[in-house]
Amino acid sequence: MLEFRPITLADKEKANKALAESNFMGCEYSFANNLAWCRLADSRICFYKDFYIVCSFGSEDGIPTFILSSGKGDYKDVITEMEGFSNSMGHPLRICGVTEHSIAMLNQLYPDSFTAELDRDSSDYIYLRSDLAEMKGKKFHQKRNHLAKFNRIESEFSLITEKDFDDCISFIVSDYNNKYDDNTTHSAIAEQYAVNTYFNNFTELGLQGGIIRIGGKIAAVTIGERLNSNTFCVHIEKADRSYDGIYTGICNSFVKACTENYTYINREEDLGIEGLRKSKLSYNPVFLLNKYIVNFK
Repeated sequence: MLEFRPITLADKEKANKALAESNFMGCEYSFANNLAWCRLADSRICFYKDFYIVCSFGSEDGIPTFILSSGKGDYKDVITEMEGFSNSMGHPLRICGVTEHSIAMLNQLYPDSFTAELDRDSSDYIYLRSDLAEMKGKKFHQKRNHLAKFNRIESEFSLITEKDFDDCISFIVSDYNNKYDDNTTHSAIAEQYAVNTYFNNFTELGLQGGIIRIGGKIAAVTIGERLNSNTFCVHIEKADRSYDGIYTGICNSFVKACTENYTYINREEDLGIEGLRKSKLSYNPVFLLNKYIVNFK
């Protein structure tokens, strides 16, 4: 029987080995994300043979929700273990974040044994690195205008170093506090924990980041990391909207500075937030990495 426990930084090497084997493109296949956001839905982990398994125990209906395991070996074997664990708790197996490619694999292993429902709010936005770095063509006309407006402001872009960590945390917390009236909700506390986890383990997690300073003060922060063999994932992007075009500025500067060796940029999901969806679509994704919630019968 699978035995789940809280994730720790000590799990990084073993987890990353399994993640590299699967080479998945979804943002949930980031050890840094798993570590940072574990409190949001009470996520815990376990290892089974050469597989790395993440399961959330904080769903509203009480059903444990797995991420499709990553690693090397017999998927039918590991999924049987996951199903046995769910059944032992009185529930059918539920797996979230399942891409169309993985659904095809599940259909081969378990024909007519599950339902799959599109979870549009969790679909990742995937961009060509060249598009975000160069912003060429008619479809990026508006973004080039935003960039031109921002470039009229005297600003300085630099990569994040250890001496910037405290300022970055303060800026992000201040940005969050200015947007939301209640910062004591579960999601607010989970986000604050995630931000602190990223920066407190920045080097160990292999993160990279960029900042824009205006008048000596931080006006934008972004961080990300290598996700798989051809994809870089952006985890955080925060900016002071009082400066026209600053979001386009931090996105473009960071992509040019840190992602030269990648084909794609994953800017994660929109969570069903209308403004965020509009913003992510405005950067012209090359495709959406659609994800489904799979429920076994």
